[in-house]
Amino acid sequence: MQCNRFQVAWRRPGFLSMLLLVGSVGISLPLAAQPATPPASIGGAATAAVTEADVRGIEETPYVQTATQVLDAMLEMAQVRGSDFLIDLGSGDGRMPITAAKRWGTRGFGVEHDPRLVQLANDNARRAGVADKVSFRAEDLFKTELGQATVVTLYLLPDNNLALRPRLLSQLRPGARIVSHDYDLGDWHPDAQRVIPVPDKPVGVEKSSKVFLWIVPARVAGKWRFAMTRDDGKAVDVELELMQNFQVFGGTARIDGRSLQLERTQLRGGYLSFRFTDGQTVHRFQGQVGNGRISGQHASGERNARWRALKVEAARS
Repeated sequence: MQCNRFQVAWRRPGFLSMLLLVGSVGISLPLAAQPATPPASIGGAATAAVTEADVRGIEETPYVQTATQVLDAMLEMAQVRGSDFLIDLGSGDGRMPITAAKRWGTRGFGVEHDPRLVQLANDNARRAGVADKVSFRAEDLFKTELGQATVVTLYLLPDNNLALRPRLLSQLRPGARIVSHDYDLGDWHPDAQRVIPVPDKPVGVEKSSKVFLWIVPARVAGKWRFAMTRDDGKAVDVELELMQNFQVFGGTARIDGRSLQLERTQLRGGYLSFRFTDGQTVHRFQGQVGNGRISGQHASGERNARWRALKVEAARS
């Protein structure tokens, strides 16, 4: 059987004491090789119920639950609602998707490497009356399709977060929210973060947890063109050249051979805004990015007008 990178890593001697596969509901600490038996069937009548005590009593896979106040903070920071689809990578006993489903009717699923935890989570969903909204599966989280998610929750070690980062950026739509417990995404700085006191936290020295939030940014790097009308009534063509580093962007506006620096740039999901100064006039732009276009409003002085830019050249890799 072919092993993925994560499976191979946690089988290495000496690695087991430091590796945590951590769900947003708890921490799984693999202490022995993964069982060779296939996952137990999920949801079928022949499947015996698994209790939390059963899982805690299995030496190979003890887990530690995330504190309720941390779970609440993660859902609050992501502004989870009933219209969202939540994917929980490393879902433990399932409480993150189950809590969201109970509070707001949120749909989604959780991914966990241990089939016993998967069975426990599905049992918990049935007991909570939300099995029609959330489910749990045993699969490789590095192969999970993420495209339908509007919210992704994580509690993984930094190396695993970094390994997932390209998939998060390429598969999630602009505006999707990612929330991580304790560990960040490297040089992709969070849009927001909080420290939550956890006096009885069973792991780590600090009795607190960090919660990080990212909003997936639209891809705006490249060249864009549009026409605008100056205050004197003259129509001019403008070429934007934008550079981007995750949710931070900058660049220039080229008008009549002159290059004007963009100021006060902001990118939040698919929403973009910036301004530049042409002579004595400040031009302010805001809009929504999608399908190679930016559509929104242009304001200068007392003038307000609709504005649309078209992408003419993607950023060079």
